[in-house]
Amino acid sequence: MSRPIRIGFISFAHMHAVGYAYCLKEIEGVEIAGVADGDRPRGKLWAGRLGTRYFPNTKDLLSTRPDAVVVTSENVRHTADVLAAAAAGAHVLCEKPIATNIRDAERQIKGCREAGVILETAFPVRFSPPVMRARRLFKEGAIGRLLAAKATNHGSMPGGWFTNPRLSGGGAVIDHTVHVVDLLRWFLEDEVVEVYAETGRLIYPRLKCEDCGLLSMKFKSGVFATLDTSWSRLPSFPIWGDVTMTLWGDKGRLSVDAFSQNVTVYGDRVRFEGWGSSPDMGLMQDFVETVRTGREPSISGTDGMRALEVALGAYRSARKGAPVRLPLSC
Repeated sequence: MSRPIRIGFISFAHMHAVGYAYCLKEIEGVEIAGVADGDRPRGKLWAGRLGTRYFPNTKDLLSTRPDAVVVTSENVRHTADVLAAAAAGAHVLCEKPIATNIRDAERQIKGCREAGVILETAFPVRFSPPVMRARRLFKEGAIGRLLAAKATNHGSMPGGWFTNPRLSGGGAVIDHTVHVVDLLRWFLEDEVVEVYAETGRLIYPRLKCEDCGLLSMKFKSGVFATLDTSWSRLPSFPIWGDVTMTLWGDKGRLSVDAFSQNVTVYGDRVRFEGWGSSPDMGLMQDFVETVRTGREPSISGTDGMRALEVALGAYRSARKGAPVRLPLSC
C-alpha cells in the first residue's frame, strides 16, 4: 500500500479551514501533517481536534516535508505562505481571494511554476451539485446563446480581520465577488473586459470597509452580468448566505441556487442544514487527486487571479465613479 498523502494547514485564520480539514480526514489515503498558526491558542485548539501536530510557524511545518498545504491565512499573508510552501516543494491549495493585488498573484503563479508545484485556488462553489448540473445544461445548449446574467452572493458579516482592509484587502466586494466571477468565467469560458461598481457601508456603518456593492460586468463576447454582493445576512438568518445565478439565453432562462439542497431545522432558532454533496468535499477530493496524479489543477492560480482582478477593478471603478477596463495595469 502506498504511503498517505501528507497535507498541512497554514493558519486557521479563515473559517473555511475547519470545513476543509474535516473533509480531508474523511478521504482515504490522506494524513493531516500538522497545523501551523501564529495564533497559538487557535492553532493548538484545531491541531488537537484534528489529532495532529501544532507548529508555531510555517517554517517548522514545512521542515517536515508535507506533500501539500492548504493556505487559509489572512488574505494579505497568502503570498508569503504560498511562496514558502513552493520553495519547500509542497503543492498548494490557496484560499480565495488568492491575493490582495495582481502583482502578488503573479508572484504566486510564477513561484509555483518555477518550483514545479501545483497551485490550485479554493473555489468550492464549482463543486455544488446544483451548480454542476446547471453548467452541464448550459453547455448542452438548454438556453441557447447567452445574452445576460445576474447573480448574488449575500453573506453574514464575518467580523475580525475580514473587516480590516490591511489584512483582507477590502470588505464584502473582495470577499464575495471572486466566487461568482469564477463561476461566470467557468460557464462562459470568457473574460470580463469592463466593470462598473458602486459600494457602500450601509448595514454596519462603523466598519472600516464596505459591507455591500453592486457590480455590472461586460465580457469579451458582449455578454453582460450584474452581481449583488453584501454582508447583509443578519445573525438570525437560517443560513450563512447564498450564491445564485440567473442566465438568460436566446432560447430560454436558467436559474441556480448553489445551496438550495437543505432541510429546515427548528430549535433554539431556525436554521438550514445541507443534505446534498458537500462543495468543500468536492474541492478537497479534487485537490487530493491533483496532488496524487500530478495533473493540472482544475481551478488554477490564473483562475484565482482573474477573479481577483474583477474585484480590484470594482474598487477602482467605485473610487472613480466610472467603468474600468480590464485587464488592470498593476
